Amino acid sequence: MTRKAGRTGERPPAPEPLPHPVVDNHCHLDIAPYDAPGEPVAVADALARSASVGVPRIVQIGCDLPGARWAVEVAASFEAIVAGVALHPNEAPRLEAEGLLDDALAEITELAARPEVRAVGETGLDAFRTGPEGLDAQVRSFRRHIELAHELDRTLVIHDRDTHAEVLRVVDEVGPPPRWVMHCFSGDAGFAERCLERGAHLSFAGTVTFKNAEPLREALRIAPLDRILVETDAPYLTPEPWRGRPNASYLIPTTVRAMAEIRGVDLGELCRAIDANTEVAFGGTWG
Repeated sequence: MTRKAGRTGERPPAPEPLPHPVVDNHCHLDIAPYDAPGEPVAVADALARSASVGVPRIVQIGCDLPGARWAVEVAASFEAIVAGVALHPNEAPRLEAEGLLDDALAEITELAARPEVRAVGETGLDAFRTGPEGLDAQVRSFRRHIELAHELDRTLVIHDRDTHAEVLRVVDEVGPPPRWVMHCFSGDAGFAERCLERGAHLSFAGTVTFKNAEPLREALRIAPLDRILVETDAPYLTPEPWRGRPNASYLIPTTVRAMAEIRGVDLGELCRAIDANTEVAFGGTWG
């Protein structure tokens, strides 16, 4: 399966390798970064590129049923990959309108029980692409995913776009699981503190390098070192100076170096912390 992200342009050059390996904890290898027609995703090549710069492991996230099925398949084929499976919040209203949401949630439940799966996600709420009329379906789906993380002892991975208060309200109502991650953290320092109080890990993407992201950088500064993760959300959210080009796991070092500078910490120290934090957040090593 190959989907297209609509990104164009040449692939950015590889950055200097990191002094200690880290994990890209949120990647979409099934979404083709170029406009080339449906050629198979070259997973082995993507892993080789990322491993060469110190990113040897990836969490592949499936956001709909085809993507979730593919994530499990690719994780079964590559030791360096584990899967996360869920229905993206923007999927829930569409499936509800078609009368398919319950069946889709049932299949996600079956997939999440597979040994290749470490995470239930990305799930959550999104007010950017879905209007108020879709909120009830999003909340119902989100609640079921949180319950599933509890039932199967999986890490919960939350998508939150323009819904900070609503996301925490649902998390509080159902109860946060022992391990949960705010994917592509997008809040300020105050919201970071509210998430951290509830036990979350905060995952930072290339957005932390964007010029207008000072509130996000302040959140990174106040987060405890043992609660920080890094991700690409590839092929989206490419860090500066390559914003607008396709993102990929091999560009993680660009984001990590920016994070170390923002926090004023040694790069190696930050890499070691992220590596250890990812093991905690996703329930152990793999690959």
